[in-house]
Amino acid sequence: METIAFPLYLSLKVAVLATFVALLIGIMCAWMFVQWQNRWTKILSLITVIPLVLPPTVLGYYLLLLIGRDGLVGRIIEHWTGSPIVFTWKAAVMAAAIASLPLIIRPIQTAFESIEPEILKAAQLDGANRWQVFRYIMLPLGYRGVLAGLILGFARAMGEFGATLMVAGNIPGQTQTLAIAIYDAVQANRMTEAHLMAVVLSGTTLLLLFIVTRVVKQNV
Repeated sequence: METIAFPLYLSLKVAVLATFVALLIGIMCAWMFVQWQNRWTKILSLITVIPLVLPPTVLGYYLLLLIGRDGLVGRIIEHWTGSPIVFTWKAAVMAAAIASLPLIIRPIQTAFESIEPEILKAAQLDGANRWQVFRYIMLPLGYRGVLAGLILGFARAMGEFGATLMVAGNIPGQTQTLAIAIYDAVQANRMTEAHLMAVVLSGTTLLLLFIVTRVVKQNV
């Protein structure tokens, strides 16, 4: 169990933080894509789909070029913090957030687009600005899409492997998530350990998704 404890803890930590970040970005992107339908938002919408269609290792490679010590974002982060972000758990959070972002944006965008335009126009005629329309109408009416995005995003972040391995590495006790630990165990032919970790990862993910779904439904 000692070999599972830290990877499980790190996986939960990374998945929760990544889902939180991606959910905030995803809600804002979905709102923007619905509110401003022009050439630029269409291009940005296509860009947000890239993590979904690229092989995880290719996504990780591009992300490594971006946040590595020679990358633009990597240099900025190192200048601000005094230490590089690659091969740390923070890089794992970034990889998981980017990988899960498309799965979060799409259901939220679909939910926002399904809202009757007359409802939004009526609110604007009553004096509501864009932010008020978004906060008091679009979010409450589109909560099912937000919930779907939350669930899909968390599941994707919890099981993220390829991009995480590229930018965070496989450092036991530091950056080794449960998905990477399973791969490590299979490579070393420790199949019993791999089976146990796979069951723990699957069971934990399903349990947390069930709890989140129940809590959200009871409070909506």
